[in-house]
This record gives sequence, C-alpha cells and structure tokens, in this order.
Amino acid sequence: MLNVQPLVQQQRTFFYTGQTKDVSYRMTALRQLRQGIENYHQRILDALRADLNKSEAEAYGSEIRIVMGEIDFALEHLEQWAAPRQVPTAAALPDAVSTIYPEPYGVALIIAPWNYPFQLAFGPLVGAIAAGNCAVLKPSELTPAVSKLTYDLIHELFPEEYIAVVEGEVEASTALLKEKFDYIFFTGSTGVGRIVMRAAAEHLTPVTLELGGKSPSIVHHDADLKIAAQRLVRGKFLNAGQTCVAPDYLLVHKDVRSQLLELIQAEIKDKQGDDVLQNPDFPHIVNTRNFDRLSALMEGEEVLIGGRSVRDQLLIEPTLLGGIDWDSRIMQEEIFGPILPVIEYDDLNPLLDEIVSRPKPLALYLFTQDEQLQEQVLNTVSFGGGCINDTLSHMTSHYLPFGGVGESGMGSYHGQQSFEVFSHLKSVMKRNA
Repeated sequence: MLNVQPLVQQQRTFFYTGQTKDVSYRMTALRQLRQGIENYHQRILDALRADLNKSEAEAYGSEIRIVMGEIDFALEHLEQWAAPRQVPTAAALPDAVSTIYPEPYGVALIIAPWNYPFQLAFGPLVGAIAAGNCAVLKPSELTPAVSKLTYDLIHELFPEEYIAVVEGEVEASTALLKEKFDYIFFTGSTGVGRIVMRAAAEHLTPVTLELGGKSPSIVHHDADLKIAAQRLVRGKFLNAGQTCVAPDYLLVHKDVRSQLLELIQAEIKDKQGDDVLQNPDFPHIVNTRNFDRLSALMEGEEVLIGGRSVRDQLLIEPTLLGGIDWDSRIMQEEIFGPILPVIEYDDLNPLLDEIVSRPKPLALYLFTQDEQLQEQVLNTVSFGGGCINDTLSHMTSHYLPFGGVGESGMGSYHGQQSFEVFSHLKSVMKRNA
C-alpha cells in the first residue's frame, strides 16, 4: 500500500515552524495560487473537456470562475477574518477581557469528487490556505486529466511540505484515511462519506462532509412558468445533471403541468439544439458504470421528453419521465444524471410530508409567488440550502454558507465560512492579576 506517512509528518513538521500562521504568508500563497490558475487556464479547460466534455464556457463558469472568486474574496477579507475578535464578558467578571483567536487546525486532507473536479478541489483548498493550514489534496481518479493538472499545478507552486497532491485510486484514499490529519474535508457520495467519517473517528478528527441526496424542485400553479422552465433546465442539465445540487425530481401542480413541460422542451431545444446527441458541447456521463446505472433507472418508465442515449459516447439526452410515484425505483436513489422524474400534485401538503419523511436533501427549489407558501415550505422542510424562483444560484454567493444537513452532509463553506471551517476558534479570557 502507498506509504503517505512521511508526507503527512513532513507537513506537520513544517506547520510547527509557524510560517503558515503569518497572514502575509497565507496571502502570498493565495496570490500564487491565483496566478497559477491563470497560467494553467487553457490546460484546465482542456482537461475538463477531456474528462467530462465540458464546453469552455461551462468549464470556466462552473469551475474556474467560482474558484477565482473565492480567492479574490479571501484576499479582500482575510486580515479581518484572521484578527483576534474581542467579545463581551459577563457582568460578574468586570475586570476580564474575552477574546476569540482563530487558529489553523494544522494538516488538512481534502478529498475531491469527479463531477466538478477543479472547483471542488481548489475551492476548499482556498479555505485551508486562508486559515493557515498545510494541506494534502486527493483528486478523483475518475477524472485523470484534471487529477494530473492538479498535481502539476500544485507541485509547480508550492513545496510539498506545505501543499501536496496525492493521486491514485481507492488504495490512495484508503492510505490517506489511515493517517492522522487535523481536519478532513470530503466531497462525494453519502456512502463514501460514511467511510470517511468512520476513518476520521479513529483519530477523533473533525470532518466536513459535502454529500448529496434527492433535491426536490416544486412548481406551483402561480409560478412564472417561462422562468421556471429556463432555470430548471439550466439547473438540471448543467454538467449533464452530474451536480450535487441539481433538481433531482420535479413536483408540479396539475393545472400547469402540460404548459411547463412544453416550455421545458422548448428551452432544451433552445439551449442544446434540435438534437442534443449531436451537440458537441453537451457533457457526457463520467464513465460506463454510471451510464449503465442511469440507463437502468429509465428502463420501463414513461418518457415525456428525450430518452435517447449513445453508450459508446457516454451520452444521455435531457430526459423527463412521467408515471412516477414515490415507490418508483428512480425515487430511491440520487440520480446524478440528465434525468428528471415528474410527479404532479393537486394538494402540496401530502408531498411535503413525503419529503420530510425522507433523508434531508442538500437543496430545495420552489417556484411560486405565494409568500405564505414560501414560508410554509421553508418552515416545514429541512434542507442544506436552496432557492425560491431559481436553481443553483445560492451556491455561487460568497455570503451564503454552502453545505448539507443530515445525510446530505455536515459543515459548510464558501466565503468567510471557508476560513471558519478550517479554523479552530480559541477562546481566551484575560483577567487582571
């Protein structure tokens, strides 16, 4: 098995020198990272095309731009975030001063997934660097081109005792998880998240788990249907549906179902062309195993829109399925592909009960103008984050913590929260002698 113990020890030794605690050191590292990404810009685009067939526009918008925004936001605010924070002290201790000192955990392990292999590796890394940690980054073996450029980029920018990349398959992840890290940040499936958490428990290592789940989208009868169609198509079929916060199923009021489906079909045609299977820029499924899993989910179901696929090209066109109920096979697991099951309703309340009875979703999307209904849904359903009259956009804000709840994850990041998640907030009370 791969021996990563010397690397982890090397990073721990470097961390104990105290260099990474210097805010100017962190800011220099962030600037270096930003410049490195600029230098690797075209190679990043090429790698995302090779691994997932992402167009340059999609790859830049959903991967590079988000990471660069995180870097810029951290550089703008880091001095303030890292400064000691004086807080009030209880009246019973009038001679005391209370202060919170943010300090880095030490050596962090970041395990990235394959669906947004650049963004979901480098986004957390920004937080780890900003907070003053050393870090080991494990990219996904399912996106080998991005994994290789990740190694090359980090190796070119930083000494491995500070930031390092470990490539490899499951054995590499297993070897890393046997080591004692000070923090583990994992993005991936709920099943693997359980494995990561069990491994972390051996060392009592704190974790952030960014997982997934079945994220509902609800279109009520009073929704702006054209906007709903546009934003559902964007949110569902970005990266061919291989997005942890993609709408996983559609609940639509029976009075607007037909009109919404017509608008969705028109929107797919407008954005992807008359024949999506001939669109050279539509992303493909990551591998044959996932393609076959998705194909099996469609077997025997009523196809409302789409339904065609090409196995040797790993292509599945945007597909909507009807005749779905809560017991259907496709409603038992996260889809993670360009397939959207549709369930119509008359009364939303029983459907909210169904959502609440299932694992808490990572996201929820509600299209309605009814503010009372908005409040009802927000107060009834626990979910990681979401949007009203939109999809996905909540995860692009530096001011909104992004993360799951329950089986969809624990912990959150983005913006200041990326700094906080990799920091221990040390509380100190000082009294007069």
